[in-house]
Amino acid sequence: MNIAPYDEAYISVDVETAGPIPSQYSLLSIGACTIYTPQKSFYVELQPFNDLMLPDTFEIHGLDFEGLKKTGLPPIEAMALFDAWLKEVVPADRMPVFVAFNAPFDWMFVSEYFLRYLGQNPFGHAALDIKAYYMGITGSTWKETSMKHVSKDYLDGREISHNAEEDALDQAVIFSRLFRTANRP
Repeated sequence: MNIAPYDEAYISVDVETAGPIPSQYSLLSIGACTIYTPQKSFYVELQPFNDLMLPDTFEIHGLDFEGLKKTGLPPIEAMALFDAWLKEVVPADRMPVFVAFNAPFDWMFVSEYFLRYLGQNPFGHAALDIKAYYMGITGSTWKETSMKHVSKDYLDGREISHNAEEDALDQAVIFSRLFRTANRP
């Protein structure tokens, strides 16, 4: 599907982290994909910048905190790769639009890391939240914007994997289906 109106290039982004806030907890993986055709994806695992972590988060995403200290990329390298990938996949006449399921969470980590390590955020100061978009299109309650509800209609009932790249790809499916629903004549 070619979703690229005006000067926008929608980029689905998902992250996995060591905890709830970027000032104290590390960003551990980033997955992203273009939502327009041809679809291209990106994935990177990062070294934690400190030893703080909440064990509950690791039960969800299954990443190996100690292993990432050795195999993850230093954050500056990971963010430089993400930035280079964005420059490669976003046409020169379009701006990247950050799209995520619960965008405030994912965006705050990505923005913090871009600003901290590269001094700029190619997404700017905004993100498109799929949960809010779903609520607006369907007239649902906020409680009904959980993945449990959204996946029934827009992801064929599949559960997300909590692998950042796979989740970014699934979010792209959800967003493109919502986009088509919103733009039906």
